[in-house]
Amino acid sequence: MLTYLFQYLDSIDVPGAGMFNYISFRAGLTFILSLIIATLYGRRIINYLQLKQIGEVIRDLGLEGQMSKKGTPTMGGVIIILAITIPVILFSRLDNIYILLMLFSTLWLGAIGFLDDYIKVFKKNKEGLKGKFKIVGQVGLGLIVGLTLYLSPQVVIRENVTIQKTEQLEVISYAKNDVKSTTTTIPFFKNNNLDYADAFKWLGDNAQTMGWIFFVLITIFIVTAVSNGANLTDGLDGLATGSSAIQGITLGILAYVSGNVNYAGYLNIMYIPGAGELVVFAAAFIGATVGFLWYNAFPAQVFMGDTGSLTLGGIIAVFAIIIHKELLIPILCGVFLVENLSVMMQVSYFKITKRKYGEGRRIFKMTPLHHHFQKPGNAGIQALIQKPFIPLPESKITVRFWVVGIILAALTIITLKMR
Repeated sequence: MLTYLFQYLDSIDVPGAGMFNYISFRAGLTFILSLIIATLYGRRIINYLQLKQIGEVIRDLGLEGQMSKKGTPTMGGVIIILAITIPVILFSRLDNIYILLMLFSTLWLGAIGFLDDYIKVFKKNKEGLKGKFKIVGQVGLGLIVGLTLYLSPQVVIRENVTIQKTEQLEVISYAKNDVKSTTTTIPFFKNNNLDYADAFKWLGDNAQTMGWIFFVLITIFIVTAVSNGANLTDGLDGLATGSSAIQGITLGILAYVSGNVNYAGYLNIMYIPGAGELVVFAAAFIGATVGFLWYNAFPAQVFMGDTGSLTLGGIIAVFAIIIHKELLIPILCGVFLVENLSVMMQVSYFKITKRKYGEGRRIFKMTPLHHHFQKPGNAGIQALIQKPFIPLPESKITVRFWVVGIILAALTIITLKMR
């Protein structure tokens, strides 16, 4: 919004107004404002939540220190949403389809999470919003995002082409025209562009259409999986918040190089016109998560609830899809992936062994995986994996998961050249 004002001021030669033409400058302002909203105004929101007694409903799972969290204000995800949307609206270009999609995704999943938390807190229903309604909301968002990327004329790429290659030199050129494409970046391969439509060449002229249908289905799956993964990860103080901040930094870097033809050429990845504007959104995302971590770090003064966790996961998924890096998600979001898989493995193994032996058995002492490390081994829990025998402090588990997240983020970035 302010971008257009300063463009006008620049046109009449107002000194300094031209700074708003630089994405890096606007991203810096966005980060600062987002951090201010999350910390300073976040404190006021927390006080309001405490005043209204909007506290977390805690189930006794036998974890050390768990019941001391009872009554901690929840629905703090509202802080994150405000700290993202306000700076983005002020400092980004609102005629950019990618920015509009990210804002829409933020508010859409924020509304679903808010409804879930509202039912838990105010209706005193521990189950919250029924799972099928959450899935419908996530699938709906994936469908909207996929179709928008298919139908919008702004969504184009310029594919990278190697024109000269020797033992010491590789010159990258780009196709002359921007095209709509289902091409994405695939890690660890020299020819790192993968077109979904190639899987349907046997359909002839209909291959590209089928490629887009497949892309929309992939989008639905990724949005649902990552938002649920973030939701499952939100079980320890600061775990989901810190992990999301790390992933947001990585996505911001990927958006910057994808939206800059020079850096994209150096890395030999596709150039995505307009994707550079997403750096502004990434800056708001990082500022919001880091600012929220001020209150959410152990011992947490506020929980984000589903209002925050579903939103964070959805943002990460949609962002990666927009910049054609969705196949890097298993690496970048490895923490979310493992949390998801631990629950799926536990439930599947329990059901299989119950049918086979008459009683269900476990792989982990408890899932999602972070809770496994909080349970003592050989404490009456029959699980295949008993280590660690001595439960780890919550803060140590969180920091170790962050370290793993940082390693995965670094690996995600270097995959662009490691092929």
